Amino acid sequence: MMKISIATDHNGVNEKKEIIALLSEYEFIDKSTNNTPIDDYPDFAYIVAKSVINKEVDFGVLLCGTGIGMSIAANKVKGIRCALCHNEFTAKFSRLHNNANVLAMGADDVTVNEAICMIRMWIATEFEGGRHEERVKLIGEIENKNMK
Repeated sequence: MMKISIATDHNGVNEKKEIIALLSEYEFIDKSTNNTPIDDYPDFAYIVAKSVINKEVDFGVLLCGTGIGMSIAANKVKGIRCALCHNEFTAKFSRLHNNANVLAMGADDVTVNEAICMIRMWIATEFEGGRHEERVKLIGEIENKNMK
């Protein structure tokens, strides 16, 4: 069974719970079980990103109000390719062309049903490789030059 690390800040608590309940075909590891009315999203993004890098899970899913803060924070972890997606099309191509390993979404931007469709599409899409492999390698080279 596919293992997915998931977290949200205070903006997506209910959505996260619904996603976990409705996507029972995956094993979700909830990394934000103690949300407060004002959470610091970078902390949760880091925890999920590290779980992906450390191979504790196959993928990561992040939610915050817009998804922007979570995606920025997650992408500060070397080896993470977090894609902020808004629909199934962007979710599909984040995997197909960019080999994204973390998916970020805005809890205020997408419905739970849209999020579920995006997650399913994202997980089902395999990295295409080919010319995209070279581009992902270039991203890795940029990381190696700028992230110690």
